[in-house]
Amino acid sequence: MEKSDLIIIGAGPGGYETALAAAAEGLRVTLFNGGKLGGTCLNEGCIPTKCLCKNAEVVDTMREGEVFGLDDFTFTLDFNQVIARKESVVDQLRAGIATMLKSAKVNVVEANAKFVNAHTVEAEGLQYTADNIIIATGSESRSLPIEGHDLECVKDSTAMLNLEYIPESLTIIGGGVIGLEFASIFASFGSKVTVIEFMKQILPPFDSDIAKRLKQSLSKRGIKIITSAAAKKIEQNENYEVVVTYECKGKEESVVSSDLLMAVGRAPRVDNLNLEATGVEYSKRGIPVNENMQTNVEHIYAIGDVNARMMLAHVATFQGYRALHSIQKKSDDIRFDIVPSAVFTHPECGMVGKTEEQCKADGIEILVGQSFFRANGKALTMAAPDGLCKLIFNKADNKLIGAHIMGVEAADLAQQCADMMNRDTTLDEMKNIIFSHPSVSEVIMAAIHNVK
Repeated sequence: MEKSDLIIIGAGPGGYETALAAAAEGLRVTLFNGGKLGGTCLNEGCIPTKCLCKNAEVVDTMREGEVFGLDDFTFTLDFNQVIARKESVVDQLRAGIATMLKSAKVNVVEANAKFVNAHTVEAEGLQYTADNIIIATGSESRSLPIEGHDLECVKDSTAMLNLEYIPESLTIIGGGVIGLEFASIFASFGSKVTVIEFMKQILPPFDSDIAKRLKQSLSKRGIKIITSAAAKKIEQNENYEVVVTYECKGKEESVVSSDLLMAVGRAPRVDNLNLEATGVEYSKRGIPVNENMQTNVEHIYAIGDVNARMMLAHVATFQGYRALHSIQKKSDDIRFDIVPSAVFTHPECGMVGKTEEQCKADGIEILVGQSFFRANGKALTMAAPDGLCKLIFNKADNKLIGAHIMGVEAADLAQQCADMMNRDTTLDEMKNIIFSHPSVSEVIMAAIHNVK
């Protein structure tokens, strides 16, 4: 039996980043990689999707060539090259992770692990033990339990990333981050796209003003978005086209397309771990943890998507750091109430903190400042005038508690706001910050000075 100070099950961002941090602190670490290094984010999520987003952005720019003085400009899109570039980027990053783990002397076991007891796991007939164990097994695509959901024609996000062709038409069930990114990508590539969303607005976690403007923007690009619609049945017709029947406003309608993406979220990966042998509480909704990422079994931790607190790669990483700090009996100032997130549609959206709706629900009196990208010099030079910046301040102390942005560089702008929120920056303090000119970040400055 091999003994380590720390066992980590899962080699996604939470798993491998925590392994590197622990090794840097002198811990002997065994990391179980049951798939590909980098997990879902690197191989089937964040990175490959952003590669396609960039390709889509370039295609959109080429189509608007006249704006930049490119007359009689024509081009063709080689989708094989698009996929090859995506694979090249992923391979490069995966190799980099492997090199870092090797340099840090992390013992990487290329196998799935399952528990034998609360201190021991088994992989391919060998047993490993450690004083502390971190579960970082991530998540997998969910599917609606409707008729036809298990048909071969129903694709998840992983299958979409491995397509060898551009769909003539694409129906997407789900108007969240995953669904809208693929909608934006394939609309740019030339697909006729329809999005069916159950909720009243797309991007349910985002501020409603941002969601409404994004819907308008995507609709102008030819993406049909149907909200307050419940998918009821999936089938194939005699031409092998996919037919989705949905109910909207009490009426049954249908949409026909060549391809279908099911993008209704992700589910924690808790099966095949034999958690029963440990006494760890869990359900299909994930593994409950406390603020230190500890399960009900003190020396077993769960980080990232598997605990379902917030399914974001960067959250998994910092939950791993929190778990490691707990093991080391150290404290930290990580603010899990301030987590920036983004959706890389065209235009992109970024957010951090509370929405206006959440503030009203929590009884927080607020001050709001807004600005528009069409008044920003840098955005206009980039031919990207479509966008809104909305800042929310707590009226009681004038601290920034929410930032919601749609427009070019929105993800980076949201991060800039998160930086200020982590320092409890007030409205008056923000008014004294010098913003460079010309820069897109001046939309933040404009929103600050428009607070009412």
